[in-house]
Formats: sequence, C-alpha cells, structure tokens
Amino acid sequence: MKNQLLPFARASLRKSLVLALLLPGLLPLGLQASPSSGSSAQPEQQSTNSAKLRGQVVDAQSGEAIIGASITVKGNRHLGTVTDVQGRYSLGAAPGSVLVISCIGYQTIEVSATSGSQTIKLKENARTLGELVVLGYTTQRKESLTGAMISLKDSKLKDLTTPSVANLLNGKAPGVYVAPGSAQPGSSAAVVIRGQATLNGNTRPLWVIDGVIVGDDPGQLSPQDIEAVTVLKDAASTAIYGSAGANGVVVVTTKSSRSGKVKVSAALRAGVSILHNGNQRMMTGSELYDYFASVQNPEALKFDRWKPELRNDNFDWWKLATRTGVTQDYSLSMQGGSESLNSFFSIGYYKEQGAVKGFDYQRFNFRSKTNYRPFEALTIRPSISGAMQTTDDRQYSVTAMYSMLPWDSPYDKDGKPVPHRYSGWVNRTGTNYIRDLQWNHGDARNYEFMGSLDLDLRLTPWLTFSSVNNLKYVHHASRSYSDPRSSAGESVNGRITEYRAEVLRKYTNQKLLTSNSWDKHSLNGLLAYEYNDYWGKTLDAYGIGFIPGFEVLDITAKPERARGGIAEWAVQSVFANARYSYDGRYLLEGSIRRDGASNLGSNAKYGTLFSISGGWNVHRESWFHLQGVDQLKLRLSYGSAGNRPEALYPQYDLYSVSANYDGRPGMLISQLGNPDLTWERTYTTGFGIDASLWDNRLHFNLDLYSKKTDNILYNVPVTGLIGVTNIYRNIGKMDNRGVEFAIGGDVIRSKDFTWSLDANLGHNANKLTDIFRQYDATTGQFVAKPVIIGDGTGISGTASRILEIGSPIDTYYMKEWAGVNKEDGRPQWYKDDGKGGKVVTKSYAEADYYKLGNAAPKLFGGFSTNLRWRQLDFALAFGYSLGGQIYNYSRQEYDSDLAYADRNQMVLRPGWSRWQKAGDEATHPRALYNNKDGGNKASSRYLEDASFLKLRSLSLGYNFSLPQLKIQSLRLYVNAENLLTFTKYSGVDPELPSSSGTVMGTTSPGVYPPVRKVVFGLNLSL
Repeated sequence: MKNQLLPFARASLRKSLVLALLLPGLLPLGLQASPSSGSSAQPEQQSTNSAKLRGQVVDAQSGEAIIGASITVKGNRHLGTVTDVQGRYSLGAAPGSVLVISCIGYQTIEVSATSGSQTIKLKENARTLGELVVLGYTTQRKESLTGAMISLKDSKLKDLTTPSVANLLNGKAPGVYVAPGSAQPGSSAAVVIRGQATLNGNTRPLWVIDGVIVGDDPGQLSPQDIEAVTVLKDAASTAIYGSAGANGVVVVTTKSSRSGKVKVSAALRAGVSILHNGNQRMMTGSELYDYFASVQNPEALKFDRWKPELRNDNFDWWKLATRTGVTQDYSLSMQGGSESLNSFFSIGYYKEQGAVKGFDYQRFNFRSKTNYRPFEALTIRPSISGAMQTTDDRQYSVTAMYSMLPWDSPYDKDGKPVPHRYSGWVNRTGTNYIRDLQWNHGDARNYEFMGSLDLDLRLTPWLTFSSVNNLKYVHHASRSYSDPRSSAGESVNGRITEYRAEVLRKYTNQKLLTSNSWDKHSLNGLLAYEYNDYWGKTLDAYGIGFIPGFEVLDITAKPERARGGIAEWAVQSVFANARYSYDGRYLLEGSIRRDGASNLGSNAKYGTLFSISGGWNVHRESWFHLQGVDQLKLRLSYGSAGNRPEALYPQYDLYSVSANYDGRPGMLISQLGNPDLTWERTYTTGFGIDASLWDNRLHFNLDLYSKKTDNILYNVPVTGLIGVTNIYRNIGKMDNRGVEFAIGGDVIRSKDFTWSLDANLGHNANKLTDIFRQYDATTGQFVAKPVIIGDGTGISGTASRILEIGSPIDTYYMKEWAGVNKEDGRPQWYKDDGKGGKVVTKSYAEADYYKLGNAAPKLFGGFSTNLRWRQLDFALAFGYSLGGQIYNYSRQEYDSDLAYADRNQMVLRPGWSRWQKAGDEATHPRALYNNKDGGNKASSRYLEDASFLKLRSLSLGYNFSLPQLKIQSLRLYVNAENLLTFTKYSGVDPELPSSSGTVMGTTSPGVYPPVRKVVFGLNLSL
C-alpha cells in the first residue's frame, strides 16, 4: 500500500484563535507568527485567493490521486501548498515557474508549470532506498546501511491495544523474541534480541527515545506518540552504544512537528476483553467427586462431607473472579506552524478495567515538541513529556480461580462471606480471600517527566554541532492496607505499608557531525562526548496495630519496619564514527567508543569497543543487468559491544550497617569486592543480503550472525566461612549463532485493489563455551564444574537448569519421567545402569538427573496479510514459535494424582488417561487420596512443548473521503485481538508472561489468563 502524507487542513482564523486559547502555555503553532517569520500560512492564503496555477497530482501507475503531496516553487521556499483529498492543488505562481513535487514513498520531481489545469504523475520510490532510518546518533538513508536492523513505521505497530510499547514488537521483527506481559492491565513485556548474551545479568535491550538513552525500559511512552521504531541487532549498529549495546538497541522516534497550517488528529478506541483459559480446565464439583471416588484407597476418604450429595455442590470460583474487561484509549494531537517556528502537541488517556475483577489501570500522558529556527544555521528543539499512571488493586485472587475446591463456597446461606478455615468447607485449612477483599486493598501512582533541550548549529556547510540534553524524573508511590480482621493482618492487628521511590536521570550528548562529498566519493563522520547518570532513593515503611478503617501510618501503634536507600551510578564516553561511500556502490563504516562506568573495578573501569562493516550495492554496478532486480546489497560486519553488572558497587568490599546486637547498631561484612572486574564483551560477526525485485513486488532480507561473549559477569558462589557466599567475577564465555529472514511483497497491486504478504523468522542457537573453575577435592585441581540453578517456583521442587560447557544456558536439568508401571500404576523415573545406559526405577530418590531440552524456541516469528479494496482494508497478523519447552509447574499442584487433595485438579487432556487396573497403558499414575507415591515431584513429566501459532490480530476498516466537510481522513475500524491459539501445551498460555522484564521458562500455579479483545476505533484528521 502506498505511503501517503495527509494534507494540512485549511484552518479559518476563528479556528486558529480557538486553538491559541486552548494552548496558552505552548509555544505558538505558527498562529501568532509575525509577517517576517516566514510563516507558510500567508503564501497558502495567497494561492487560494489569486491562484494562477492549478492541477492534480496522481500515481503514475494507477492514476490514483495522491493526497498530501508537497508542491513548492523552486528558489522560493515560502511559496507552496499541498494537495487535497482529491490530489488537487492551486498555487499563486506564474506559468513557467519550476515546481518541486515530493511525497513520502514517491520520487521527487521538478516540472515546469503550465497555464490551465496540469496533471503531474509521480512514480513510486519502489525500492525506498532514499528512505531515512533513524539510528539514534545519526540518520542514514536505507541504501547506505551496512548493519543488521529493521525499521517499523507506526502503521505496523497499531494492531494491538496496549499501553506497553514493548508488546507491539511481538512477531514483527526477525530475531526479536518478545515474552508478553501478562493480561493484567499495565504489565510490560520482556524483549530479547538475538538470544541471551549473559548469564545472570541484564538481557534487556537498550531503549533510545528521540536520541536520549533512557535505559532498558521505555517507561510510560505512549504507543500513539510513536512515528517509527528501529531495532539495531548487530555490532555494526550497536557498538557505537558501547557498554549498553550488547543486548541490542531499540531506537524510538516520536512524532514531530512540520510546517504548514494546523493539523488536528484524533484517535479513539474502545473495546471489551474476555479471559481465555487456554487448554487448562479445572474440574467441576461432579467431576472432582468422581475423581475422588476413583482413588485406589477409598477407605482414606473420611472427611465429614464425603457423601453422594457432595457431587451436586459446584461453586464456580472462575466465574466469581472474572468479568468483561473494558478498554478505552483516546489521543489528540495538533501540529503546524511556520518554517521558522512550528510545534507538535499530543495528549492521551488510556483506561483499562481488568478482566479479573478488582484491578483498574489508567494513564494520562502528554508530549510537546517545538522546532525553532531563529536563523538558517541554528535549530533549537525544546521538548517536554509527562505521564501519570495509577492503579487501584482490589483484585480477586488469580490462584484461587484454579486452586479452590468447587465444593467450598465463599458465602453462607445469607450471602455473607464465611470466615477463614471455615468448618463447613472440605478444605478447612483454607482462607477465604473474599472475606479479606471487604477491607484489604492497595493502590499506586507513578509520575514520569522528561524534558530535553536540543540544538543543531551549522558551523560550516560541511560541519554541524549537535547537542542533546535531557532530564528525566520518576516518582513512584504505593501503599497497601491489611485490615486487622483479615488473614494477612490478624496476627499483627492490621498492617499499613507505604513505599516511595524517586529516580533522576541526566543525559547529555555533544557531537560534531561532518558531511562531505566530491566526485563519486561521500564521507560522513561524528565525534562525540556523552554522559549519563542515575540517582535513586527509596523509602519503605510498615506500621502495625490500628483501629479498622483508618488508613494512614500515623495511627498505627507500632512501627514494624522502616527502610530506605540511595543508589547512584554514572557512565561517560567518547566515541567516533565514520561512513564512506564510493559511487553508492561500495560502503564502509567504522566506529570506536571508550566507556567508563562507576560500577566496574578500579583497575579496569574503562573499556574500548569498536565495529567495522561494509556493504556492496551490486545493483549499481554497470555490468549488473539482471531483469527485475531493483536492489541487491551484500553486507558484512564485525565488532564488539559491552555489558556491565546490574550490581551498583561490585568492586568494593561492603559492610551491612543494618545489623544490630542487643538493640545496638553493628556492622557485618556483606560483600567481597573485585577491583579487577571489567566489561563483559560480545563480539558479533554478521553477513546479510537485502534484495528487492519487480518494482518492490517482492523484497527480502537474510542475516547470518555469530555472537561470542567473553568475560561473562557472574555472581560466583564462594565459601561462606566469613559470612559472604558470592563474589562478582568475569568467569566464562558463550556463543550465540543464528539466522534471520524476512520476506514480503504485493501479490496484487492495482489502482483499486492491493494484496500484500509479509513473513519473518528467527533462529538462535546458544552454547556455553567456558565457565569459572572450582576446586575439586578428589584431584586437588580447579576444574570447570557444572553449576545447577533453580528458579524456586514451588513447594514440591521445581525445574533446575544447568550451566555446563557445551550446552545452552537455558538447558533443563532434572529427573527424567519414565511413565507409569502397567502392573501397579506407580510412577517411574530413569536412573543410570552403570554401563552408559538407563533403567527404570520406582524410587524418586534413586532416579538420576539428566539434561532434558531447553526453554528457547528453535524458530519464532510472525506473518501477516493486508488487503485494500478502494476504501476498505482488511488485515491479519499471526505469531508463532516452534520448539522450546515450558516447565508447567502448575500441574505439580493441579495434576498431582491427589497428592494435594486440598485444591482443585485439572481435567485430563484428550489422549491422557489414568491408571485403574493392572495392564492399563496410561499416561497418569494411580490416584490416591493424599498420594505419597511422589509422581508429582519435579521431573520431565511436567516439561511440555511450547510451540504455538496465534492469530494476534484481525482488523477491518473503512476510509471515508469527506472533502466537503474539510476532513482530511476518517477511518472507522474494528480490531479483534488474540482470537485463536493453536498449541499442545496443557496450560493457560504457551507465551509465558515476563517477570520484571525477564523471560521465564517456568509457569507458576496462578497465571493471569490471556484476554481476547474486540476494539472499535476511529481515526480522524482535520
């Protein structure tokens, strides 16, 4: 579909005055510009009143009118206009003037104006080689890129309704794996680019917003404010970011102002969401009764309510806790002004009521950006943005939706909540969270403000000084109230908590940019200094003992806890980059960066990182005449990027001064420092091919890469004789190798009908190649022993992982399930036979541990199709993942062979069966009331295939043409999100939600289920 720029509305003087009154605090949107300011409003007015030229701009291939094409008179930048919704224009200029016609997605041309009506045809810039890609520090044309990256325009990021920017990347970029946030409103996703490059450090990519490094989280950025997102993946692209680029970089460009009359745009979305429980279905009262009745030890069923009437008790805890969620998303933006002074302003409001009752989320945000050019060589760009996020948490228990017995109702016959450990329940040890919800609740507020003052000063025609200066402030406040009558508060006569956190980040970047060209040569470069620091302060206070109903700390009888802290770090850097091109055919780029960080050893605080890359535009060779090939480019790159520890002061010996002895303060050693701790470095080699064929009817990108990480940072276990059990060291090496492929194009392209297809896939293989040495008492030497890591998920043991040379770092390590013994129905596992083979054992204690697959998928990506017929458009987007495994811990509790008889159980999936008698071939062992066979202990029984195919979104829209109402564009649409999931995984959702920005491979017993949304929307431009 053609990329078109909507025209500016013809605003009346009255409308301008109204807008000026609405925005008194903003820099003017060109409405108050003086006659000498170069305002574009006056030439436009002149062209309307005394037009000498008129005509229409159309697509050269289809003849379709082009909306928003810019028409200027060469040599007079103040005289110009844009085409209306019918592609027509009128301009106050004389015949014979040279007109310059341009539009995004088309080739810019110059034509001589003629009298009368003139038809001008534009050819599509099919290869989009001139398209600009924002890389953070620089902006390059697509044809000159030598690194591996993908740029996504805002139209590709609006198919999902979410406040999280990271969620929008899911399935859209090859090599970019996204673990979505849970369906709880406001949750955020975890992003991993080209595999995990560290062990227990940060794996999240660096986020850069409008040239400002903001850390590993985009914060409260509104998706509606995004103009484009570029994902940088290889060293050629990320090395210039130095110590923060090892995990990839996500560069976000927000919408900016443009000169012209005021343009007003509005987007409104509202929808409903319904929880979907995947393949996990819990038993009803009758099903659970029949299950209990089938146990092999019926004599053990001696609780009071074990009677046939119990079969008819069926309280639905799922229905109790769920509702139809409601989502609202509104945004309004205005932009315009003169060539010398123009502004952009947006406001937005997002509100979502969770589909699990009792959790409400809302966010307000604004953004203001201004371009001021007091004279030709200087541009000043002040901007400010802010957001306020609030949550009201009275959420019903997600875990109880699955675990509570259907025989136990939270209400008595009068409809009042029953007490905890109710004698009328089958599970008399359970608590009734509905009773607590009468009183207990929590809330949180998060304020985020960011201000920038940037400028560009052209010192000479070939040299520019650019300055980016930013300040970001975040304030978080949350509290919780546990009533004295509730289970959480009864032991301390009530508890009130207050938490406060402040964060202040300063960022400055000063750079010199040069651009030179002579003959067939082109040379661009930059030299820069950068400083980035962080200051954070927390306060955490608990008070206990109070009269019910009072909710401030002042009324508590006793302080239970008072804690607080200050954290600081800083990074400074100098770096340079140079790009050379010969005749647009041969491309060469290099960068070098010197970083220093406050949280590295005093002996190794600074590190040098670099990259070099090249490209060959084969299609520009004089001998290249391959029919139908628009573009063919080869790329090759090599370079390094860095990572530093998440700990703030790992280089120092630290003491804890919070210790006390008999009420008197004391100090205990808490950390051994490592003054030699240095950068973790990742060296990446990459090769890529970019191609476009048949007027961009088909295009594809192929990338092969190898990432080698050295000096891996790890908190190494040490003897605890002196009270310290870990020390940070550089201990190992790791490899990631992968393939990324993206392909797309137009199957049908005509004036009235367009059908396009796009697909991408990513594959990454990880391997640990070295690890720290540990003392082996049997040999008296230091050897590289495997390290076992547990995730501590559950009460009956959980999946462990092994760090061993030659294996992926997310390799599961556990006892291997051997199925069910046909004769007695008991569970079985494998153990070594001492001869290199395996034999079956019924003893869990005798079973051996094995490496049993890993969490990372073999292939992942997405594909989509878009159709347009005249004003009607339709789109489908799918996501998929093949291979990889999930440890489904929830089954250890809900598929436990009645080891846990105090909680509900899962209905067996199709193809599963329960052993009942000798000779049965069954997938599940015998059921025993309070089963002690151990079949639900951690083993590969609960390790499941995580493959899936999801229909992420379906969209149907209609674009209205209403020039008579002076409406530039009006689109009405309906989106359906997360409609279908095809998977064999028995749990709630094979796309496990992230935890604090980290990808998890284990699911807990209480997973917030995914939601299916239906959203109705309207986009309007005036």
